[in-house]
Amino acid sequence: MSLLKKMGVSALVAAACTAMAPSVAHADDTWPSRPITFVVPYAAGGFGDTRMRMLARELAEELKVSVVVENKAGAGGVIGTAYLAKSKPDGYTIGSGNLAPLSVNPTLMPKNVPYDVKKDIAPIILIEESPLILSVNNQVPVKTLQELIALAKKNPGKYMFGSSGVGGAHHLSGELFASQAGIKLSHVPYKGGAPAATDLMAGHIDMMFEMGYAAMPAIQAKKVHPLAVTSAKRLALLPDVPTMAESGLPDFESYNWQGVIAPAGTPEPIIQKLNVAFNAILKKPEVQKAFEITGGQSSGGTPEDFAKFIQSETEKWAKVIQSSNISVE
Repeated sequence: MSLLKKMGVSALVAAACTAMAPSVAHADDTWPSRPITFVVPYAAGGFGDTRMRMLARELAEELKVSVVVENKAGAGGVIGTAYLAKSKPDGYTIGSGNLAPLSVNPTLMPKNVPYDVKKDIAPIILIEESPLILSVNNQVPVKTLQELIALAKKNPGKYMFGSSGVGGAHHLSGELFASQAGIKLSHVPYKGGAPAATDLMAGHIDMMFEMGYAAMPAIQAKKVHPLAVTSAKRLALLPDVPTMAESGLPDFESYNWQGVIAPAGTPEPIIQKLNVAFNAILKKPEVQKAFEITGGQSSGGTPEDFAKFIQSETEKWAKVIQSSNISVE
């Protein structure tokens, strides 16, 4: 029996979702006339939660209405996303739409995802793409990505990369790296990024892909050595660290991203009003600065842009999951 089944994901999702099937809402010129609930599918206090709380405050200011954040954590974001998908599509319940519940989990654990992203979710906007940083511990005798690849080719399976858990951005980035570089690495999953990062600094694992906000303290303290970043462009935080593409893997890009979604059936005029509001928020210098200092990149665009992005990410990571035989079920 899988870990997720032991957790009773189906029961948790059922309890979290509203009992009433969503009804078709109609556009209302007075929207918004009451508080908006913003669902975050992760626990309070984490990076995804604090980022979305900042955006919720900005949205409240933009729309001149209260925006209440409601955390619905569990099962890799599935519980909160399922709750949102089953909510009344009237524009008063929106929420965070992320990499794992929208583009990874439907392939990784299809039996435990009780929603269809294309049918049950209305994309509003892509908010942020957060690149990862590939670092090695100070005992690994390399200074560049190509040196690491050469070393790994000479020692298949010897070198270990850590992650925050099976199927997360850290893990999938490592599998994508191994595949594109033509090397064999050993994956060591942890229960969260912090213990993995601690073991990286201690030399118990050799390398790790980390989010910028998590990686920077150890990099600045010279406890680990950064080799490359997974974005298309170099990070302002690490201008001297090349991208994976610059380092010899031209097709490599990987992000842990966040967007805003609504239940399918939410009136198009409301979706458009929300899109316009969030695009305005993303242009604010203070918001862009908040992204930059944590290694993130503000995005934006149309709901259609976000829908295409979700689909492309789903297809990309499905190939990695299937070719690497990754499963949690």
